[in-house]
Amino acid sequence: MSEATQSSPTMDLAVLAKLTGGLGDRKTVEKISADFGSLYTEFLPDVFHSETGIHIGVTYGGCRSGLMTSLIDDLGDGYALSDGALRNWSPNFVLGCNSTFIMALMELMLGAAPDTVLQSTERKLSDIELDLATMVFERIANVLRSGVNAAGGFEATLEKPYNSEGRPKPEVPAAPEFGVAIRMGLELGKVKSEFALIIPQRAFLKTNVVVPRAKGQAGKNQQEWTDRMNEQVRRSQVTLEARIRLQKLTLGTISRLAVGDVIAFKDKSDVQVQVSANGRDMYSCEFGRSGERYTVRVKDNISTENEILTHLIG
Repeated sequence: MSEATQSSPTMDLAVLAKLTGGLGDRKTVEKISADFGSLYTEFLPDVFHSETGIHIGVTYGGCRSGLMTSLIDDLGDGYALSDGALRNWSPNFVLGCNSTFIMALMELMLGAAPDTVLQSTERKLSDIELDLATMVFERIANVLRSGVNAAGGFEATLEKPYNSEGRPKPEVPAAPEFGVAIRMGLELGKVKSEFALIIPQRAFLKTNVVVPRAKGQAGKNQQEWTDRMNEQVRRSQVTLEARIRLQKLTLGTISRLAVGDVIAFKDKSDVQVQVSANGRDMYSCEFGRSGERYTVRVKDNISTENEILTHLIG
């Protein structure tokens, strides 16, 4: 009797997907991916410059076929992600952007000179940076919608961005689905980064990519970016710390302090307090009390408003 061989689960999935239009051959996948690459290379820099006044470079970085979950995981922890959908094209796709691009863009939007923005290390993005990522993903999705020409002219819908390490797990595991990851290089001054589109092949293989013409919309949209970022900065929650200087004590006295011992403030009249956030002194205050709560009253600004905002964002 001959020994029977069993197909691997992935092989079975691939065969079924090919038979049902959910997995294409290498040549077809590479051709459509290159069309997406041309779409973003030609269109996204114009859109970005018209809306922000910032020049970026975009290059096609190739593609890879595989299961959607594996393609998303392969991006790594240095990515911000957003789950999207576009009616009459695909009920699901994922946009990803490397954190180094978002961080560099934040610096430029805050007024840094382009030649002072340097390559940084990938890291988890803050809430403020994720809000800026929302605007980046919206522009990437707008280019996608314009290029795939889905019937009805619907806008793409995007979920709130999140750091890749915090990707939510679905309550009910989704059925395995093959996709394609399209990688695009990004250049912002001296910073080199990338973004990615991960698209289910069932929609991808039916796509005829068309490169539209960019329309200059500098004034209104550029102001929208600035206003939206400033609004997010101003409503972000920040933890403040108050520092009060105490009277000087010898090392011998300090080493013998015990529970119940009292140390007096250095100031004998109005007690001076330095208020800081993220290690930067911002206000000079005086110590006091209001009802049952101890308080500090602002007496002087140590930093200007712009210096405070820039520091807190960074």
